[in-house]
Amino acid sequence: MKITLLTVGKIKEKYFTGAIEEYTKRLSRYCKLEIIEVADEKTPDNASAAMEDIIRAKEAERLLKYIPEQAYVIALAIEGNMLDSVELSQRIEQLGVSGQSHIIFLIGGSLGLDKIVLARADYKLSFSKMTFPHQLMRVILLEQIYRAYRISHNEPYHK
Repeated sequence: MKITLLTVGKIKEKYFTGAIEEYTKRLSRYCKLEIIEVADEKTPDNASAAMEDIIRAKEAERLLKYIPEQAYVIALAIEGNMLDSVELSQRIEQLGVSGQSHIIFLIGGSLGLDKIVLARADYKLSFSKMTFPHQLMRVILLEQIYRAYRISHNEPYHK
């Protein structure tokens, strides 16, 4: 299985980079992991709703270039479905069993994902009704993917 994290923005803090490297290493025994970063747009202070729409649309253009037609796309979105770790594990496993060989997880920038990207998504996943910084969300997502593989392989992992 190939898993791609397609994200808006770069990781700036070393402590996030370290965590991402650790989970990337751990996941290497379960899947082929790829992380693709696209540039984020600067959002001016007090940006209007129209300006925010323009920014999301520019980021969406960049994201869509990296989404092959056959990939299964899971967009991280507050309005998405909330799953527990076992349910996420079952979802990833079921996708693999059904012949899906490439899952792309989308993480938007500070303004979230554009509606055109959300429309392309096969599934919308929410981790919480709270908003998280996209850098931290990348670490949380990688940890949950790693946990999902541990669960599906009946391997112990901290609860």
